[in-house]
Amino acid sequence: MARYRGPRLRITRRLGSDLPGLTRKVADRPYPPGQHGQGRQKFSEFKKQLYEKQKLRYNYGISEKQLRNLFKEAIRSKDPAGKVLLRLLESRLDNVVFRLGLAPTIPAARQIVTHGHIMVDGRKTDRPSYRVKPGQEISVRPKSRNLVSVQESIASPQLRMPTYLTFDSKTLTGTMTAVPDREDVPVQVEEQLVVEYYSPRL
Repeated sequence: MARYRGPRLRITRRLGSDLPGLTRKVADRPYPPGQHGQGRQKFSEFKKQLYEKQKLRYNYGISEKQLRNLFKEAIRSKDPAGKVLLRLLESRLDNVVFRLGLAPTIPAARQIVTHGHIMVDGRKTDRPSYRVKPGQEISVRPKSRNLVSVQESIASPQLRMPTYLTFDSKTLTGTMTAVPDREDVPVQVEEQLVVEYYSPRL
């Protein structure tokens, strides 16, 4: 399944949850789209699991194949698979750029990264899926510090700075000081349902 590029509020309404990584906008109609959106919603166990999985996929802007591969990696860990999966998603470079406040959404952060405006430990890194490790420094290239999109995003941050990051607004430099914790995940998701969705399908 390819990366989603359609109407973003439609997704948040369908899943019934704000997805800060996908869009800053908040749906003004708290029910799914379509003529039957206000009707009674029936949720089977499979549908609950699917929706929780979709929250992660859409919020972090990754494909189904990418999310499945991350889950395969997560279940090889000694820690709970759901917690490890969230940690891996939060460690992606495009997400870190977003959480530092350098971009209004993860899709915008991905664009900044792919266009070569971001450095990791002083080296230009244009791969959004790059996994940032504790101790690494993320910064905006000197020639890119006056980008209007970056300055506007810093001026109006959407989310609080997570505990695993520090940021210097003068140099536009951030550092990952620890591995992301469960409390730092901004999406309301039941990760155990995601584990239950994927476990029988691997």
